[in-house]
Amino acid sequence: MHNPGTHECPAFARPMINRLAAWWRGRQAERLDIPPSLWDEVEARFWFLDHLTATERDDLRRLAREFIAAKEWSGARGLELNPSIQLAIALQACLPILHLGLDWYSGWVGIIVYPGDFIIPRQIMDEGGVVHEYDDPVLGEAWHGGPVLVSWFDNPDDTLGVNVVIHEFAHKLDMRNGDADGMPPLHDGMSRRRWAGVMGAAFEDFRRRVDAGEETPIDPYAAELPSEFFAVTSELFFEDPLLLRDEYPEVYEQLRLFYRQDPAGYLAVPR
Repeated sequence: MHNPGTHECPAFARPMINRLAAWWRGRQAERLDIPPSLWDEVEARFWFLDHLTATERDDLRRLAREFIAAKEWSGARGLELNPSIQLAIALQACLPILHLGLDWYSGWVGIIVYPGDFIIPRQIMDEGGVVHEYDDPVLGEAWHGGPVLVSWFDNPDDTLGVNVVIHEFAHKLDMRNGDADGMPPLHDGMSRRRWAGVMGAAFEDFRRRVDAGEETPIDPYAAELPSEFFAVTSELFFEDPLLLRDEYPEVYEQLRLFYRQDPAGYLAVPR
């Protein structure tokens, strides 16, 4: 798909442009032939969709369709993308923006899918100014203004406890207002001071626990950076919300306000 670029336009014209973009996405999405059996097959893999209402599930399917149509997809290292892989990634990627909208993923188009983990060459400069090169094995990476790289495993057990897609797309949301720093653009009515205080205190507490050698129920990778803490807790918010709420209730509350969803609230009610 051609990327229309990022030329500035008058403020009065933006609503019309946004409506045209949404119309175009809808038209492209209508052309996708996704049989009901495939929706059911792919959705059955993700237990964390069970809390959605019928209306929310319909909205998620619509978003996933538009997402597939609006992005450029590439398979790396010989991986042949098929509708099942694309749908699985799209459903997970669109869950965080279910009540935010697809425009939260605007400004970039590329999704590159690797068969399993992959290597990214890195460079780091030490205190003496010497540059060291090394290979970094990763499961995914989100580039500011660029594509999202994710790994694909046919066996879900290969990534048990880690949701690569939600993690990397949380980084994309974080990057909406600059480099990933653990503070995405907040909605009206949310307090930046409150977010910074809650997330900062929880991050420092978690890093202390990891440094002390505690066996934490949360992936210790969350202690790397505030941006990683946001991404990992976003994974938990959708996949294991009761655990996140038990461990860091104030973090859960901030994410509930940001994502405009309450999966723990649903799971806590007997059904």
